[in-house]
Amino acid sequence: MKKEIPSQSELHSLLGKERFEAWSAVCSAIDSVYEMDKLWNDGGKKWDYEFKYRRGGKTLCTLYARENCFGVLIIFGKDERTKFEALRSQYSDAVQSIYNAATTYHDGKWMMVEMDDNSLLDEVMKLLTIKRRPNRKQS
Repeated sequence: MKKEIPSQSELHSLLGKERFEAWSAVCSAIDSVYEMDKLWNDGGKKWDYEFKYRRGGKTLCTLYARENCFGVLIIFGKDERTKFEALRSQYSDAVQSIYNAATTYHDGKWMMVEMDDNSLLDEVMKLLTIKRRPNRKQS
């Protein structure tokens, strides 16, 4: 079931100022280094909106929004978990804790990074490079 795509002002009022700024910063950062298809969808039972970055049938990450809450879901497969484990010490305690607490399903480890502000932006972008190398030329 697909919802209407929210306007920027609707997202702003749903998320609140700081989380909307974090949402916008994540989208801008991803758009600056990745050429991706973008898909809006219903957020399921727990979220109001889902915004997925995909390319070639593979999802880079999914952004989720609900009232006063914003999360970035990154799913690491087996090889990606191995890469993260090798780089683990380069990440903050907060990101390591999210990784440790993430549930591992048959298709990978589902890391939900809830973002109250921009403090984890750089680390989220670093996590995304484990999933896929940037494919957009820097201008």
